[in-house]
Amino acid sequence: MKIPKQKLYRKKKKGAATMNWLNKLERKLGRYAIPNLIIYLIGAYSIGFVLNMVAPSILNYVNFQPYYILHGQIWRLVTWIFMPTDSNILFLIIMMMLYYQLGMALERTWGTFRFNVYIIGGILVTELGSFLVYGLIYGIFGRAMALSASAIMGQMISTSYINMSIFLAFATLYPDMQVMLYFIIPIKMKWMAAVYVVMMVFNVWDIFQSVRAVTQSTGIALWYAGIMLLCVILSLLNYLIFFLSTRNLSRYTPHEVHRRQQFKAQMREPRPGSGITKHKCAVCGRTELDDPNLEFRFCSKCEGNYEYCQDHLFTHQHIRRS
Repeated sequence: MKIPKQKLYRKKKKGAATMNWLNKLERKLGRYAIPNLIIYLIGAYSIGFVLNMVAPSILNYVNFQPYYILHGQIWRLVTWIFMPTDSNILFLIIMMMLYYQLGMALERTWGTFRFNVYIIGGILVTELGSFLVYGLIYGIFGRAMALSASAIMGQMISTSYINMSIFLAFATLYPDMQVMLYFIIPIKMKWMAAVYVVMMVFNVWDIFQSVRAVTQSTGIALWYAGIMLLCVILSLLNYLIFFLSTRNLSRYTPHEVHRRQQFKAQMREPRPGSGITKHKCAVCGRTELDDPNLEFRFCSKCEGNYEYCQDHLFTHQHIRRS
């Protein structure tokens, strides 16, 4: 009896498809990634703080309001990142120092491209979510309520929620790292992240209480608190989308990152006495083992990866494949 051949299926790991997609995207667009992106964000915070101190009325023309964006003020899609996150210069300096360290650590762990995807993805999720809510309010309650919601979004939406997603990402990768809360209380990052989320939710309740006390209207207070809660949810949504779609997080743990860096360093450095060289002149064949003082460069005019020593870099005949 002939036994039919069974097809073998390779079981894919969770998140493998997305990781392959990210890898392909990185190969195509990786060269456009912005190194040290967190520095540009911190620069935007600083500019926004100065504008708030010198000419606060200008912020009304740079904040994120879907109504005005849909009516031609498209610069607001970018300029809202200048909205200040704090009016106290001391807290601003502490925040910039903290998020500089967190952002640079994430970029070293993930790589420049993936860090760009996370930050820019968070900005896009915030914008798309805000437009979606604006459209729903416009469709259900009409133009007046949508305009009111747009104005509230302009006050609420800032990069503080992007900062929140950065903090949560760092706490996910380094949960047991210990930091000093208020420079006094030692606490692990995973508990600090939980405290952070609770504080953000408490801020929503605080906004509700404050608006109700001023306006004497529970409905208006609920309206303001609801928009702020939306901002919190959108920042968490960016975090959840990124981490749930890349669930194979073991490759991003500090131990694995350090192990891969050591392996790459060992592969780059030839073992002494092995006879393996890193450089070789395509004309004379000399290597760094023949003369440690020799300098080697690749020629940009030759078609292919041809390396030359300092004596033949400018005197060799260029190689063409045609």
